[in-house]
Amino acid sequence: MVRPALRSRSRKRIAKRVPSGESRVFYVSRSAYVARCSVCGRPLGGVPRDLSVIRYGAKTLKRPERPYGGVLCSRCLAVAYKISIRGL
Repeated sequence: MVRPALRSRSRKRIAKRVPSGESRVFYVSRSAYVARCSVCGRPLGGVPRDLSVIRYGAKTLKRPERPYGGVLCSRCLAVAYKISIRGL
């Protein structure tokens, strides 16, 4: 039996054929979280991809200190500013 830490589904299971010819299961940690813009879907700058920072870090480390920080990318934020100012 595989060791208990690998029994959970927090790690991805990949079946590979090894040089000896047999097929084995390898346990790989899943890919990092990538924060994306809620409008266009581009990856956000200034938001860490390290899961430990996202889970345990301070609030100021998780997103930029500006309006819509961690929600909108810089391009979409500029468009939102233009729309709000021209609507006045």
